Amino acid sequence: MADLFEKIKENRGPLGKWAKEAHGYFAFPKLEGEISNRMIFRGKEVLQWSLNNYLGLANHPEVRKVDEEASKEWGLAYPMGARMMSGNTAYHEKLEAELAEFVSKEASVLLNFGYQGMLSAIDALVDRNDVIVYDAESHACILDGLRLHLGKRLVYQHNDMESLEKMLYKAQKIADKTNGAILVITEGVFGMSGNEGNLKDIIALKEKVQFRLFVDDAHGFGTMGATGAGTGEKQGCQDGVDVYFGTFAKAMASIGGFIASTEDIVDYLSYNMRSQVYAKSLPMPLVIGNLKRLDMLRKSPEIREKLWTIASGLQKGLKDAGFNLGSSTTQVTPVILDGSIPEATNLTVDLRENYGLFCSIVIYPIVPKGMIMLRLIPTAMHTLEDVQYTIDTFKIVQDKLKKGEYEAESVAAI
Repeated sequence: MADLFEKIKENRGPLGKWAKEAHGYFAFPKLEGEISNRMIFRGKEVLQWSLNNYLGLANHPEVRKVDEEASKEWGLAYPMGARMMSGNTAYHEKLEAELAEFVSKEASVLLNFGYQGMLSAIDALVDRNDVIVYDAESHACILDGLRLHLGKRLVYQHNDMESLEKMLYKAQKIADKTNGAILVITEGVFGMSGNEGNLKDIIALKEKVQFRLFVDDAHGFGTMGATGAGTGEKQGCQDGVDVYFGTFAKAMASIGGFIASTEDIVDYLSYNMRSQVYAKSLPMPLVIGNLKRLDMLRKSPEIREKLWTIASGLQKGLKDAGFNLGSSTTQVTPVILDGSIPEATNLTVDLRENYGLFCSIVIYPIVPKGMIMLRLIPTAMHTLEDVQYTIDTFKIVQDKLKKGEYEAESVAAI
């Protein structure tokens, strides 16, 4: 019989095996100072492209003022207890009502954390007789929710409608035998590649097979669509999204999230999502602060316009310079390069130490072997000067990469 701790020592996981070399620099880095386009990393100012503060609300003066006043008035403890028992307030219900209206749904329910809420909602929505069909590039919170499902789950190739249709027919046969139902899960905006889920095409398949659609729109809520109401709004098919998930951790630069649907489904989730039923209510300063952020989403379209000015300028400049941005159609900007893990680390060190440019590095197993992804997150905080500097810098490091200047036997030592 093996010892549990010895097993862990021998297998630290696909990313954990690099912990000794990566910790504090490539993983768990400390960006310090005011949240902005320029921050401090290891004592030096860097131009950062790594924060999902899409609309620049994290340090917006109006938002900071409301956050401060709410903290002074309510403290971080109120309300005490779970929503169902003793943690409900009129402000929680007001935020739920306003969110539902914003995303064109009948009702919504707040989540303490988006990740745990998403997986708990999946667990609550289906039973062992039901079949889940999900996109192959679904976020980890979806995959963890699938692990809780006791019934069948089928995966379709990323954004491939032929593959989805095939899986739906297979799911239909299973559901007919079990007297179950079918739930399709995808994302509005895929946070790594930046492409959109084919929501409109997925919804069209309802004419062939009966199913309900659950969309994780963490990166689309607040950024996509004419009003920022999400990817369904942008694609003109929000009515066909049966269950809609949004987070406060991206565009709203806060904590928590919500799920919106019909009144019946929201009522059911409120009483059956274990991660919410058995967890303390979202603290009042966060609720008040999120009401302010939502108000700014609705009344300040210029901040979303600024985001898209920066994102469009960055992506056009990189494409014109010959960079591969994959299939992104959103603000998420992946720059795909060919190279090994040691090359990726050396390139990253060069960017940060010699050019003062901080962006996230993505390596295997998140992307295929032999690929380096530098993931840039444009925000309303950035400037067009930031964009030009970044494009010019990327040209330099790509030339170095092609010349073999980053080649090494092992990852960079910091």
